[in-house]
Amino acid sequence: MDASLWIAKTGLTAQQTRMQVISNNLANVNTTGFKKDRAVFEDLLYQNIVPAGGQADAENATPTGLMLGTGTRVMATEKLHMQGNIITTENALDVAVTGEGYLAVQQADGSLAYTRDGSLKLSSEGQLVTAGGEPIVPAINIPQNTASITIGRDGTVTAELANSGGSAEVGQLQLSRFVNNSGLQPMGRNLMRPTNASGDAIISIPGQDGAGMLMQGSLEASNVNVVEEMVNMIETQRAYEVNSKAIAAADGMLRFLNNNL
Repeated sequence: MDASLWIAKTGLTAQQTRMQVISNNLANVNTTGFKKDRAVFEDLLYQNIVPAGGQADAENATPTGLMLGTGTRVMATEKLHMQGNIITTENALDVAVTGEGYLAVQQADGSLAYTRDGSLKLSSEGQLVTAGGEPIVPAINIPQNTASITIGRDGTVTAELANSGGSAEVGQLQLSRFVNNSGLQPMGRNLMRPTNASGDAIISIPGQDGAGMLMQGSLEASNVNVVEEMVNMIETQRAYEVNSKAIAAADGMLRFLNNNL
């Protein structure tokens, strides 16, 4: 098979993968706390036919050599953890993280996952949980006779008790930071799990040790820029089209040889 056909095929595969990444970004444009992905490309191995610096003759060396590429591939997808826009909701249990850090969430198997989605709810036992029902860590329980809840920028949770019962501090929200945020593994349900690449969680009080602050009555929107993703989609479509034309051109050249030999 002509090498150019295979090379163009790798381009089609890579651009299809990039389109999948872009489609996922656009699909999550309204997902709270979502961080967009970026496809990372790399070129494949080269056929080193004439090495650069090889001897052309007894006295001269080749200045550049002859090396033919074999295509491209998507080697990784990278999460871009820029801050999303802050949307005011006026809901007392909505919390936006401004700056570095994730809320820790306990999974059914006892392991911890991490989220930027601060749309918290109350369980039937009065515990703060995510919209999916997973409890926040450390656990915070709200008294049943609570009239209103205040969440400070430093994560302090205060309950105003009904019937002039005064106020009581009922818990402390914490933020977890990672050395390499891009190493976190997305799980779906607005959750991520740590990996060897991300490092272990660094637990901090909001506003301390580099951790961000909390903003009650707000949520962090997705950081997907629709215009940017549309431009990327057009660029990907054109690159896919060019690679398909390269296949058609190589096929035409082979057909010409078959008809004239």
